[in-house]
Amino acid sequence: MPYSIDIISCISDRFVALTATEKRIAQFILDDVAAAAALPIAELARLTNTSQASVTRFARALGCKDVRELKIKLAQSLAVGQRFILDVPDLEGIQGIYGSIIHVLEANRRALDSGTLHQAVALLSKARQILAIGMGGGSTICAQELQYRLFRLGLPVTSQQDGLLVRMMCAAVAPQDVVIALSLGGYTPEIAESAGIARQYGASVIAITPPDTPLARHANLLLPLIVRENDYIFKPSTSRYAMLATVDVLATELAMANKAQAKDRLRRIKLALDDHRGGADRQPLGD
Repeated sequence: MPYSIDIISCISDRFVALTATEKRIAQFILDDVAAAAALPIAELARLTNTSQASVTRFARALGCKDVRELKIKLAQSLAVGQRFILDVPDLEGIQGIYGSIIHVLEANRRALDSGTLHQAVALLSKARQILAIGMGGGSTICAQELQYRLFRLGLPVTSQQDGLLVRMMCAAVAPQDVVIALSLGGYTPEIAESAGIARQYGASVIAITPPDTPLARHANLLLPLIVRENDYIFKPSTSRYAMLATVDVLATELAMANKAQAKDRLRRIKLALDDHRGGADRQPLGD
């Protein structure tokens, strides 16, 4: 299967080296990618004051075998969304960043079902081992955060982000094990397929991901994420805050369900830290 190449980036990168005729074609494409992808070659030549032969030579200069392949690659670039092509101004500013985080947290607070949460807590409390898996940015961080939260409570937990090791570890589970699979999108094949493998071998799968996604369909229990992204592509995804909040809620409920064990482990950790670093007793617990 060939790799997907962003043809728009190729045109921009090679623009200076193009001939005057090729530059007219390139500029037309960069100004209106959708039109260029849809126009017949004859019309594209007419609108750029060139010839069909010039358009064909332009396509080949970009590594395409013909104009049809060029148009296919333009359509592929369009498929990611116009917001990645057009110049979208920042209409939000600093306050907008905080506002969107608060908005997505509130939407996810309403979506979290307490009954499902309590079922997840029950599964995790009696698990032989807990495996937290996530890949790519926020999901990786939150999988690691689950390990950092749950080991403090005396729970047998590990996290993994390597695609091959995730698959191997999910194939080595037992029926008493619980896999927590995290994905902001829900479509990452390595995570969704590994969750399916774990269920096949009898483990319970808790997914923290959007509903109606491949990963969600592999889960025994779903702690849903409401993902709301806007057109300002330069701002990091606010959805990872919702995922982290779900991790915190799950960890807190687990601590409350296992108070004696959790308090003992937390006290021991705090004593070890304070003995090492000193300071007042209100310092964070290892954060």
